[in-house]
Amino acid sequence: MANLKQASNELFRRSPDECFASLDALRQHCRDQHRDSKDCWQLPHTVVPLSTDSDLRIAAGESGQFTLNDWSFSQLCRLGGVAKDTVNRLSPETAGRVLRETLPRGEKPLQLLTTGNQVRSIHGVAYSRLWNTELLTMLQDYAVDFQPPQTAFNDATGLYCGEQDLFCFLIDPAGWIDIGGEAFAPGFFVWNSEVGRRSLGISTFWFQKICQNHIVWDAVDVVEYTRKHTGNIRDSLTDIRRIIEAQVKKRDDRTDGFVKVIRKAMESSVGSDADEATKFLLKHGITRDLVRKSVQKLGEERRPFTLWTLVDALTQLSGEVRFAGDRLEIDQKVAQLLALAV
Repeated sequence: MANLKQASNELFRRSPDECFASLDALRQHCRDQHRDSKDCWQLPHTVVPLSTDSDLRIAAGESGQFTLNDWSFSQLCRLGGVAKDTVNRLSPETAGRVLRETLPRGEKPLQLLTTGNQVRSIHGVAYSRLWNTELLTMLQDYAVDFQPPQTAFNDATGLYCGEQDLFCFLIDPAGWIDIGGEAFAPGFFVWNSEVGRRSLGISTFWFQKICQNHIVWDAVDVVEYTRKHTGNIRDSLTDIRRIIEAQVKKRDDRTDGFVKVIRKAMESSVGSDADEATKFLLKHGITRDLVRKSVQKLGEERRPFTLWTLVDALTQLSGEVRFAGDRLEIDQKVAQLLALAV
């Protein structure tokens, strides 16, 4: 079983104005932000950095002048190929001159997302935006039994939205099932960014408990899906809806079925020693490094080599993998192992 810290990491990095008391309040905020935001398409030569006595701005053709926030300033520096930290040390006048001389010129337009007189983000033509309100509307339509967990130590609910991204932590408080005397309930994290700060994604899981730091303890059946903001990003809403619907169906089916699978996995021995467990995992496509670590972990914990303990060890090791693609591959292998108990 894995301990998931994504929601805890969000808890400690968010300021009070990024925290919301309910899904309705969060959705209303995102609706207002969507209503007040506009896409402004400009040819590169019409986007001109300007300096004032106190700050740096950009002129965007006939659309007027706009201030920059931290994220759009970072994007502007990346477009110019200059280090943000370096530009920050310059006077507004010098910074404006540096960016005017380094920003690319061409015929492909730039996409400026503006709210009032501020630029929220700057992208090229390949970027496709998904509004946070679209994602939240889908959640309220299809994740009807899910709600935020108990509040954290600082009264945060797990619902966050700032100028760069959105993150929601939701559970089904009535979805508990008993497995060998232990209780599990379904939950998920979902995230998005309207300004390209992070991918669109969802991570579903079954958990045993949540602490006041919003660490999810003893999670099993962790499944993650992510999508970059390119192409028809709205197609991903259908994918996420199907993932949520699948979890709801699992909740209903697993009231009996999930219990039977886990119980059978707990009773299914894969070997009497580390050598036999190693051969079993290699036979089912687990990499040698993961095999070595998982077998060593069970040996140190003096746990028997059953199908369940191996799945549990591999799930914990998957949570330590840095790249989402690698984690997804491991999770798929783990799911295939657990399917042997069906």
